[in-house]
Amino acid sequence: MGHKEYLRASGILFIFVALVHVIRIFNGWSFSIGDMMIPMWASWLGVIIPGGLAFWSFNLKGAE
Repeated sequence: MGHKEYLRASGILFIFVALVHVIRIFNGWSFSIGDMMIPMWASWLGVIIPGGLAFWSFNLKGAE
């Protein structure tokens, strides 16, 4: 796998993660790990951070 293919695969994976968090936010799904409930604000981070990484990945891919 070359550098461009890696960046494309990474970008698609990050978009998928961000999309799952967007769906969780709009549907109000609860999420827990063991006895600990994960707050909804954590999904906002789950949109912003992977979304930024996807943007960065596609920008790097286009710069080559």
